[in-house]
Amino acid sequence: MKKLIRYLKESRLELKKVVWPSREEVLSSTKVVLISTAIFAIVLGLVDFLLVKGVDLIF
Repeated sequence: MKKLIRYLKESRLELKKVVWPSREEVLSSTKVVLISTAIFAIVLGLVDFLLVKGVDLIF
């Protein structure tokens, strides 16, 4: 039980040292992730479409 209490106290102390991002930083990072994901999905969709058309032409 003592180990658990010590662990919780040390965890709390470490969390006080964390530099949390601001709301603007989080929103900016979220936008980058969403836009990157959308672009990647479009590119993969286009590649898939072209590969399917290519296979259809062969067979």
